[in-house]
Amino acid sequence: MTDDQLYQKYLSGDLKAGDELMLRYGDVLTAYLDAFLHNAHDAEDLMLDCFTIILVDKPRISEGHFRAYLFKMARNKANHLWKMRFKRQEFSPDEALDEAIPSGDISPEDNCLRSEQNAVLKRCLNRIAPQYREALWLFYFMDMSYAQAAKVMGGSTKKIEDLLKNGKARLRKELEKEGITHADI
Repeated sequence: MTDDQLYQKYLSGDLKAGDELMLRYGDVLTAYLDAFLHNAHDAEDLMLDCFTIILVDKPRISEGHFRAYLFKMARNKANHLWKMRFKRQEFSPDEALDEAIPSGDISPEDNCLRSEQNAVLKRCLNRIAPQYREALWLFYFMDMSYAQAAKVMGGSTKKIEDLLKNGKARLRKELEKEGITHADI
């Protein structure tokens, strides 16, 4: 079922549909929030706040935008908390990347290789600008469209397109510094 179908079922009184949405996005949303806050407890609290607002207040969400709405709300809550505590905001994919890339049933050798690749990717992502990191993460790891990522980040689809283009170029340069060429990617 799509997010929209689940949300509509929830609005119609099916509480299990709300549970399914929480199961679908709870961990990845917590990881996303933790990437801003660098505090797992605050991230989990904000994730629960976001779902509380959606499941109790039942806001009107445009069709096809549930995930973008959820992540935008989470980002706004993280920004607010961050500004209150630290007076600055930065997205860092350390934990979020681990949550976004499923491990599945892979051999120990492949798991070791994937861990090494993730470590290199994290190092490289942490060396590029935060807005590039976040745009790349939303688009590639969260599989959001340009419009959904734009809604989350508070910009236009053209801005997301530019962030992705420039972010990929910067990330490619950082990967090359680590000895990973275009052929290895």
